[in-house]
Amino acid sequence: MSFEALWALCLFAAVASITPGPNNLMLLASGVNFGFRSTIPNMLGICVGFSVMVVAVGLGLGEFFSAYPFAYSVMKWVGIGYLLYLAYAIATSKTVSAGQGERERLLGFWGSALFQWVNPKAWAMAVGAFSAYVPAPADYSTVFGVSAMFALIAAPCLAIWTAFGSQLRHVLDNPARARKFNISMALLLVASLIPLVNAS
Repeated sequence: MSFEALWALCLFAAVASITPGPNNLMLLASGVNFGFRSTIPNMLGICVGFSVMVVAVGLGLGEFFSAYPFAYSVMKWVGIGYLLYLAYAIATSKTVSAGQGERERLLGFWGSALFQWVNPKAWAMAVGAFSAYVPAPADYSTVFGVSAMFALIAAPCLAIWTAFGSQLRHVLDNPARARKFNISMALLLVASLIPLVNAS
């Protein structure tokens, strides 16, 4: 890759990672309800799961979906269904007060990693990176390099959303306000599905 293409790809990764989407909304809600430390497994799961997805797309999974669009449609609607379930989980989540200890997280490490495979924004980022910025055919070193680059850029972006949520805990320590926040996050998550449904 040329320096210009690499710089453009890094900028794409930064913008895509910091802007609102299912991952960031989930981390924001988890930060509010469970705190920063308890949400670290979610952040790590997102980085690992998305990095594996980037490698898979770079090695040809994107071409498989192009050849078999029905498989992509099935994956997309499974993702929509899971996001609706996640919105429900956020809306009904109960805040963990300081000193109460850890409770059940929204997804945890493995749930967050596997969630990337049904996350429409994650698919758009992975496919968009290789279709627009990486010259084809990409060799193994390029594919793994792009995957590592995404992980390095995404990690601080995810931490920012989680930290913002954890700071909001002091504002949302009232159960009524916390419930309104959770419902608002759930509605935003559902709203993020509208462009995907309209593109069907």
